[in-house]
Amino acid sequence: MIITQKKPIEELMAMLEGVTKVGIVGCASCATSCKTGGQPEMEELKAYLESQGKEVVGMAIPDESCQKLLVKKEVKVFRNTGVEAIVSMACGDGAQTVAVNVDVPVYPANNTMFLGQAERVGVFNEACRMCGDCVVGQTAGICPITQCAKSLVNGPCGGQKNGKCEVNPENDCAWIKIYNRLVALGQEDKLLETRPDKGYASYSYPRKISLKEEKK
Repeated sequence: MIITQKKPIEELMAMLEGVTKVGIVGCASCATSCKTGGQPEMEELKAYLESQGKEVVGMAIPDESCQKLLVKKEVKVFRNTGVEAIVSMACGDGAQTVAVNVDVPVYPANNTMFLGQAERVGVFNEACRMCGDCVVGQTAGICPITQCAKSLVNGPCGGQKNGKCEVNPENDCAWIKIYNRLVALGQEDKLLETRPDKGYASYSYPRKISLKEEKK
């Protein structure tokens, strides 16, 4: 799940300076779960914008704001409305997906924080840095890139104290967690394996994946 947080409303209003007619696009998936872009949040933003003299000319909430063709269909609601700008209440990818489907400025209402797990309603833990080179098969299903404050891939730094991270003492040392789980799984021999340091020189951004091309 892509975890988002609302931007301070002052930031959003600054982006909308000089704009009168506004459209709002939410997301029925991740942003709804994060309570940053579901129907209630859209209605709340609509009421606020109208209280500030803006005219909300339409709203759309795609099932997933990252689906280009789906968003293209949903934003048709803004045709012939005179919309001057659209506020995206999704993640950064959702905002960009809206932007490629409209010919007016798109402004994000949210900050995209991380890819994470829903621990319980309203509580999210960062789980994945989306680095493109997953090592959790060697680290007992625990991501050292995300769970370790230093993103170390070959064991602990030696600075832990009482099992806690020296960078953030509120967090358990990721490598102690990895060690304990590997022992419990009978796979502690994996600790002796050397993993290459993370390097991104081989990547050319932005990346693209095509399942159709893979099938050829």
